[in-house]
Amino acid sequence: MADELQRWFRDRILEDFSLQLNEAQLGQYETYYRLLIEWNEKMNLTGITEREAVYEKHFYDSLTLALIPAAKQALRMADIGAGAGFPSIPFKIAFPAIQVTIVDSLAKRIRFLQTVVDELGLEAVTLVHGRAEDIARVPAHRDSYDLVTARAVARLAGLNELCLPFVKPGARFVSMKGSDNALELQESNKSMRLLSAKLDYTRELQLPLEQSERQLIVIEKLGRTPKEYPRKAGIPLKQPLL
Repeated sequence: MADELQRWFRDRILEDFSLQLNEAQLGQYETYYRLLIEWNEKMNLTGITEREAVYEKHFYDSLTLALIPAAKQALRMADIGAGAGFPSIPFKIAFPAIQVTIVDSLAKRIRFLQTVVDELGLEAVTLVHGRAEDIARVPAHRDSYDLVTARAVARLAGLNELCLPFVKPGARFVSMKGSDNALELQESNKSMRLLSAKLDYTRELQLPLEQSERQLIVIEKLGRTPKEYPRKAGIPLKQPLL
């Protein structure tokens, strides 16, 4: 049976995102929380460990993707630099039918995520160990995904080069950020143009308890990725396309 925090979470998700979570899904979130705390003692996955904060700042925050119509309709999702699995694993729990690929450069994070996938019984989740710059050159991943996400990974000008090569033409990259990204957006104009993309829109919101501000930056892919991108591993973040 769901406890008070889980009932609050379920009710807010229904009210804010029109998503209905059943008891089994609530159980998956709780198992995810338990695994996150267990593994966090062995490796640095998150600085947020208090249960209520994990539910709000990781699980609820990840599900804000459901405010983006293109995200709710996506069949294939790639999460770049997912770390402990945010936003893709919470989103996968809420949308079991979506196919998810998670790309991360750290092998031990991939081992953690494999444990999460196994214990939660998640299907159609592919974990890829490698640098985004290298994986984006693999034909199976290039220009292939309906939805690509990155959560607070890097400044947008560099992030675009890591993420947009995975997005298929006509689909969306959603960068999940904190507030006040006007300068980042301005800086990223050149990278969007060079990577055959444009800003679609931004969506501002607040977390329900902490009231901290969030912004979803939705970028539309217009055409296939030019062959010169992404550049070699490490370059996009060190020398962004400004």
